[in-house]
Amino acid sequence: MASSSTRQRRQLAATSSSAADPYTKTDKSRRSGKEEEKGGEEVGWIVTVVIGLGMLRYMSATSNIIHDCDEVFNYWEPLHFLLYNSGFQTWEYRQGNHPHSLLLFLLFSQFALRSYLYINFHQLVGAPASWFFSLFVPDDLNPKVRVFYAVRLFLGAISVVADATLVVALSRNYGKRLASYALAMLCLTSGCFFATTSFLPSSFSMYAMSLSSGLFLLGKHASAVAVASVGVLLGWPFSILAFLPITFYSLAKRFKPTFAAGALTSLALLGLSLLVDYHYYGRWTSSILNLLLYNVKSGGESHLYGVEGPLFYLRNGFNNFNVCFILALLLPLIFPIARRKYGPDLLIVVSPLYIWLGFMSLQPHKEERFAFSSCCI
Repeated sequence: MASSSTRQRRQLAATSSSAADPYTKTDKSRRSGKEEEKGGEEVGWIVTVVIGLGMLRYMSATSNIIHDCDEVFNYWEPLHFLLYNSGFQTWEYRQGNHPHSLLLFLLFSQFALRSYLYINFHQLVGAPASWFFSLFVPDDLNPKVRVFYAVRLFLGAISVVADATLVVALSRNYGKRLASYALAMLCLTSGCFFATTSFLPSSFSMYAMSLSSGLFLLGKHASAVAVASVGVLLGWPFSILAFLPITFYSLAKRFKPTFAAGALTSLALLGLSLLVDYHYYGRWTSSILNLLLYNVKSGGESHLYGVEGPLFYLRNGFNNFNVCFILALLLPLIFPIARRKYGPDLLIVVSPLYIWLGFMSLQPHKEERFAFSSCCI
């Protein structure tokens, strides 16, 4: 009797322990099934985002006009020269005679303001496209026009990758509702429509801003700063102001890998830019440094090209983004209420808009393309 009661107690103990254990083979299969279902939903969402952005960027590449003469003469013409050995030259590409003194080199560089490395980047698509269309497209069908659209489609593809990364990052961090609003803005606003396929350094910085912001929200701080370096040094050097919040916050999060990624990327691009400029300008010079010195140290006399009031970018932002622009300006006011839900990261991502808007509004000379760097945010 004693032994049978002991066996019964052990059986009851085993039964109670198994009931207390919440993890069983059945639960494991259910969890794996839910994870697979969730993964399938995310893949479907990413495909939807890419298709939506791709359709609108294709429309932009094929129907968007050239809005700025600077795009024609400072970028399309040099690319045409590299592809076909003919084209007009603007004063920004003037080589000039240069003093031999290093001090004079740093202080009085004579123009050479445009980076040929940026043009070479687009030549990666333009060169094979020109070769292909010259072989298979008759001259009466104008193969050069097809090269033009090939380069534009290339720009649209870069924009799709960058913007899709940002939308997916918003979805993972803050839900699909906010991500859907961002996707609608990126697809349907006129500002994004014409900025995303423009052959301009400020548009390239915009791609970098989208991609860097997305990587930042995904927790990839080193990659975010590396992309920011590419946007500044290969794109538009003045956009460094817009990248400061993400850069500083990323360095505060993980200093060593972030600093290493940013420093190595910057040094590599600076060295490559110096070599490319030497090849095309025929002397040692840095177009990045020349542009900064011309506009910052010497003033650049940009007022000669027109002066606008301080409200220019506010009017332009409302014209291109409508209610989205107003909501973006109101975000700092409502952020204290919603900071638990959105945290500091979202404010870090949006803050370049206010920095860029404030800085550019103080400049006497204003152009719509100067605001492209902050279009995506």
